[in-house]
Order: sequence, then C-alpha cells, then structure tokens
Amino acid sequence: MLNVLNNVAALTVLSGAGFLSVFDKPQLDALAYLLIRLHGLGLDIASIFWGVWLFPFGLLVIRSGFIPRFLGFLMMVAGAAYLANAFATLTLPQVLPFIEKVAMPLYFGEVPIMFWLLIWGARGPRANEPVTE
Repeated sequence: MLNVLNNVAALTVLSGAGFLSVFDKPQLDALAYLLIRLHGLGLDIASIFWGVWLFPFGLLVIRSGFIPRFLGFLMMVAGAAYLANAFATLTLPQVLPFIEKVAMPLYFGEVPIMFWLLIWGARGPRANEPVTE
C-alpha cells in the first residue's frame, strides 16, 4: 500500500505547487516519470509476495480434501510464474520478454479457485450434520 505513495508524489510534483518553482519543467517531468517508474518496480517487488503466498495456499488446498486437488497445483504453478517474472524483471531484464510470454497465461492458474469458492464453496460437513470419524 505504501507503493501508492510514489503515484501521489508524482501527482504532487506535477501539481505546480509553489515550493517546486525552483525546478524547471523538464526537471519536474523527469522527477514525475522517475516516481511512476518506481511505482512499477514496487509492483514487481510486491509480486514476489503474491507468488510466494500461493505455495502454502496451494498446499493447503491439495491436503484439504474439500477442494479439488488440481486447483492447488494450478495455484502453485501461478506462484512460480509470479516468482519467475519478478526474478527476470529484477535480475535478468534481457530475458524478460520471453518470461512474460510464458508466465502471463500461467497467472490465470489462480482464477479457478476463486470461481470454485464463489460458486460451490468448500464442501465439508454441514453444521446440522453429525461428524463421522
């Protein structure tokens, strides 16, 4: 959420506030562009956490028995795609176009769990049914 501060700062730089009058217009434009680029890099760093959390979530889905196991595997594949894209963005920009082409379709591996939970939910014992062990 703090990453949004970069966009707010860019808007502030471009607002024409009086304290910015010491800068020329090209300098203000460059600073605003830098802040917008920083926001993009912040999203790349955040995508590491978006990818990492899909591994324990996918493992829980696989072990649960309430939700089909293949959805857990799809989430793990999506997590690996997030991590691969973030790694390539931050360390190997020359291979980023290839990684993005491969990773983009894999991101959608986390979408089926959303629809499954919205439509069917986790199918466990109902509250009024006795639990059999």
